Amino acid sequence: MVMMNEDPTTLVPELALLFGAVLALLVGAWTPRRRQGRVRVLALVAVGVGLVGTVVAATKPPSSTFDTYVLDTTTHAVRATILVAVALILWFSRDAVAAHPRESEFTALVLLGGLGAALMAGASDLLLLFAAFLLASVPLYALSGWAKTGATTEAALKYYLSGAFAGVTMISGTTLLYGATGTTSYDMLPEGLMTGAAIPAAVGLVALLAGLAFKAGAVPAHFWVPDVTDGTPPPVAAVLTTIPKIGALAAMWRLLATAVPEAVVPWPLIVAVLAALSMTLGNLAAFAQTSVLRLLAYSTVSQVGYLLVIVAVGARTPDALPALLFYLAAYAVTNVGAFAVVAAHPARTIEDFRGLGRRRPLLAIALVVCLLGLVGTPPTAVFVGKLTAFTAAFDGGMAWLAVLAAANTVASLFYYLRWITPLFRDEQPSEPSDDSDKAGESRTAARGAVVAAAVSLALGVAAGVVLPLVAAG
Repeated sequence: MVMMNEDPTTLVPELALLFGAVLALLVGAWTPRRRQGRVRVLALVAVGVGLVGTVVAATKPPSSTFDTYVLDTTTHAVRATILVAVALILWFSRDAVAAHPRESEFTALVLLGGLGAALMAGASDLLLLFAAFLLASVPLYALSGWAKTGATTEAALKYYLSGAFAGVTMISGTTLLYGATGTTSYDMLPEGLMTGAAIPAAVGLVALLAGLAFKAGAVPAHFWVPDVTDGTPPPVAAVLTTIPKIGALAAMWRLLATAVPEAVVPWPLIVAVLAALSMTLGNLAAFAQTSVLRLLAYSTVSQVGYLLVIVAVGARTPDALPALLFYLAAYAVTNVGAFAVVAAHPARTIEDFRGLGRRRPLLAIALVVCLLGLVGTPPTAVFVGKLTAFTAAFDGGMAWLAVLAAANTVASLFYYLRWITPLFRDEQPSEPSDDSDKAGESRTAARGAVVAAAVSLALGVAAGVVLPLVAAG
């Protein structure tokens, strides 16, 4: 049973992100450029406070704050995942943003994007969901153009235009659902959908899902993902392909599994089709990529497809929720680790990574762990995530989707190996020497990559302990 309260202290993680972002802007405005690192430290302290608040809140019974925001296992797990991902990104991006004229803005925008994603996951009202969608979008539009180069400006414009269309679609869907049901509360939606106008409700739900699919980067709202990822610096790309996806997928699960009866709208089939298209088209598009950023971009599209497999059976099996929450955490740390490697090494094509295993063996090992982790190789965390996803699909009566996901997993091994193989080959004679190659290297990003890879392995090994913790929704 979910209790109701209006205690703002239950929102310590969200308030920590909000105040951290505000303080980052204020402190950054009055801090010399050479000392902007204190802004990052302040942000990491805010993240630490948020993690402590999350742990404390997780020990309390489920409740609802202001009747629109649910504090339960899903919210706590998403909070923790987002906060850890934000901390890793702020850490490994130090060298990339240090002494930049807009260093404090980068920090504030990352925190605000994380806040919006967390609010999406906990929202239990359509209006709060849309407000959280905007909060998880507008700061990230600005972040995508943060570097202010030609490529980033183009990426920001594409991201903004795609997001504006998705936002209009989402608010239109919210309007239709309200008109059909007379409510925006998740608790009241099932009754309204059973007695209201079926066609407007179905159209409204599809429009709402289109907006969430944009935030998640799922087909058919994925067109922005490769261009924006390839046109922004690796730390920014890591944010855009990780943080909003966590909130959007958790929000999709909460909305569909708790507020939309399958008898009224056959949403499991709709989500299953999106999952099949996302994982298949994402993998097919990744096969021909030579740019590592574009390869990772299409990889994230395929990963969203696997996660949507769980969402599709979210109301049919109790195993779906722990599978989704664990997979989200596994994907977050592994994906951030892969982008940290790209940030640590001054290379943007697969061939540019040739010989990395000899020059920087620890970084190469971290990349191998992250890439094989994204495939789903034991004992990494994504392996457990995919295993639980396939199990949930079978239990939820969608064996065909589990088989398709398994086939896509095997196929994805091809393009990940295309990147791994050159790491341990000898360099071409025409390639730059070690001294020249070190010009754009980042030791901080390398350390972040190693830590992320280690966390991915540790989470996989400790899955037997972690999964029961998130089994109670």
